[in-house]
Amino acid sequence: MRFGQQLRSSLIKDWYYNYISYDELKKSLRTDFEHIPQFNNGKKRKPWSEEDEKRFVKQLEDELDKVYTFQKVKSSEIIRRIKASEKEVNETIERTQAALQGDDRARADQPTEDEYMLLEEDLSDIIADVHDLAKFTQLNYTGFQKIIKKHDKQTHWHLRPVFAARLNARPFFKDDYDSTVVNLSKLYDNVRTRGSPVKGDSSAGGKQQNFIRQTTKYWVHQDNITELKLIILKHLPVLVFNPSKEFERKDSAISSIYYDNTDTWELYEGRLKKTEGAEAIRLRWYGGMESDTIFVERKTHREDWTGEKSVKARFALKEKNVNAFLRGDMTTEQVFEKMRRDGKKSEAEINDLEQLAKEVQFRVIDRKLVPVCRSFYNRTAFQLPGDARVRISLDTELTMTREDNLDGKRRCGDNWRRMDIGIDWPFSQLPKGDVELFPYGVLEVKLQTAQGQEPPEWIRELVASHLVEAVPKFSKFIHGTATMFPSRINLLPFWMPQMDVDIRKPVSHKFGIERPGHSTDASTSAALDDDSDDEFDNGDLPDDEDPNVQRLRATRDALEQHERDRHLSNVNGDPNVLDEEERLAHPKGLDTTEADYPLYDSDADEEEEALAEAKRVGGWQYQWKLAKRHIGLVADKALDLVKSATAVTPTAPTGTAPGAAVATFSQKRFKAPKGKKIHVPVRVEPKVSFAAERTFLAWLEFSIILGSIAATLLNFGDFISMTAAIGFTLLAVIALFYSMGIYLWRVSRIKQRRAVSYHDKWGPSVLCAGLVACVSVAFVYRLKYGGDGDLKGGKKWEGARL
Repeated sequence: MRFGQQLRSSLIKDWYYNYISYDELKKSLRTDFEHIPQFNNGKKRKPWSEEDEKRFVKQLEDELDKVYTFQKVKSSEIIRRIKASEKEVNETIERTQAALQGDDRARADQPTEDEYMLLEEDLSDIIADVHDLAKFTQLNYTGFQKIIKKHDKQTHWHLRPVFAARLNARPFFKDDYDSTVVNLSKLYDNVRTRGSPVKGDSSAGGKQQNFIRQTTKYWVHQDNITELKLIILKHLPVLVFNPSKEFERKDSAISSIYYDNTDTWELYEGRLKKTEGAEAIRLRWYGGMESDTIFVERKTHREDWTGEKSVKARFALKEKNVNAFLRGDMTTEQVFEKMRRDGKKSEAEINDLEQLAKEVQFRVIDRKLVPVCRSFYNRTAFQLPGDARVRISLDTELTMTREDNLDGKRRCGDNWRRMDIGIDWPFSQLPKGDVELFPYGVLEVKLQTAQGQEPPEWIRELVASHLVEAVPKFSKFIHGTATMFPSRINLLPFWMPQMDVDIRKPVSHKFGIERPGHSTDASTSAALDDDSDDEFDNGDLPDDEDPNVQRLRATRDALEQHERDRHLSNVNGDPNVLDEEERLAHPKGLDTTEADYPLYDSDADEEEEALAEAKRVGGWQYQWKLAKRHIGLVADKALDLVKSATAVTPTAPTGTAPGAAVATFSQKRFKAPKGKKIHVPVRVEPKVSFAAERTFLAWLEFSIILGSIAATLLNFGDFISMTAAIGFTLLAVIALFYSMGIYLWRVSRIKQRRAVSYHDKWGPSVLCAGLVACVSVAFVYRLKYGGDGDLKGGKKWEGARL
């Protein structure tokens, strides 16, 4: 969707005149026509002049002032409304508590259910205003960026660097909604629970030593982060670690230092390949660099078939003792000496923590682990205090930085972390190669449900919505290491080639912020095509039309478009629009058994490298590999021709609405950069190996049956029977060796956890064709010569037998 159309369909009717006048700015980029006599009264645009530039810049600044002023006024209004609602909520809760503890007079003044409902509707209305203001900011900021891009492209006058300073002077797009979300969450939770919110331990890690959860991870585009927070807070409160103090920006900051061996990268590869027992060791702290408590954590991966769950275990350590502990100068007994004296934990708990500390200390010293990468982010956690059954965390401003001493640079020196940065995102003081800003937020949904229990309905709707993009097994450690060390890491995670793919999607179903008392549908957020520019002849209004008429016409068109988009999901057919990865997983209308196109071409790159190496060496191995490749290409081409010749043109299903769009499915190949490989996660269970063995035994059984048929035919003693027996014997021997080769290849790939196509598309077909050929030859000869199998060639056979 072009941005002009997107803006008209997503704007809020009551705020229409406060949006950027994108169409008018686009029209201002056009100059008048000038006459060209030598081209038969032809016309062309006049070149862009300095006067045109001044006119456009003034109009652009007026639009910026308009948007900035409205955003500032609306933001102040929302803050005043929140304070007023907070006062009303506190008074209502005080009356409720007084009624529970007071006399009859206090009970008579107890708030009714209708009062709480009105408060809840008022807060829902404020939440909707925050959502609308965030979308207003997003759309206008995108509009300014696009019109500047269009200006620089069409006029060749570079305005972007200059206007960036003017945008920073009116930073309407830099409003931080985190404190607003925290305040709204507290108020909404108090009203929802009628003044009795859930109490419990909300600390960042004091008593939470071991975690066993079912975790799913998603990417969230920056445009959808505020909306997602507002949706979640209506179901789960924001988890505030210290409710007694006012929320500050640094309260949500989390930093982690990941360790590895820079020679072998064994921890990185172990976590990437998800090998049994793979570990990740990190040191984490909450808040700024002044934090004195450092958590030493170890994450251990366990395969599901082992019956165990992956677990994260950690213990606390004072910052001043970290270096001594990692060097081995400080023993684990000294670490937990004070804990034993305090007596706040049982001896069994302390012994478990001490054993963990010994294992981590030994691993760091024995494997020569050093700091390699730091991850920083601001986390908004949603959870009932003391109840870990449902926990949702959203990490924003995710940044990875280098912590190593490689390449001749001493970043952390002999310390366990570098000290030249803190939580001052985006760490502009660091050189470009030392910092990586992750473009998305990371949503983690952690569930602890009983066996067979389904997650809440709203969570299922959330993860299926257009707001998130599922990225299973995403890891900050893996991504940061692969990004920070491109010359040292050759095995990449599967999501790396997709970093340049826009994850924004159209609205899939009715899910989003709704304003109470109105029939508004889901959020109007949709994909903005940053790479496609609006053409001047699309969406422009006539030049001779009155500006007021243009404005009214644009308003009417915008409202009509908005209504069409709102009711789009109610039109005939399935309202859900699948994104590209969903189409790959569920290609409706396609024969999935024939769609044998891998998503990643890592193995193809490996074959190319092997062929290039064989070419360098030369000899018969190169000739064999080259012939094998050409045979495979010819076979695939012949198969494609057969498929295209036998393909049937699909007809539209009955009941399809006239003019309805027909979905087309495309599969994109992601190729690894030259010299690198993409690791695609493959879940290997024991039944996979058993399945390969069963397939091999089935082929053996078939070969034995063919051999038995050949041996039986030999007993007839005539020429035709002998010829058929030879054919069946050769077919049995070929099937035997072929099945053995396929079995050994499959076992090797399973052990390597390779994401290759294990489907055998040629073997069964060739075997059936050979069997049909043998039976047909024997049948034709027997039919032709009847019962006398020695009529032709009988004398030769008789002589040979004598």
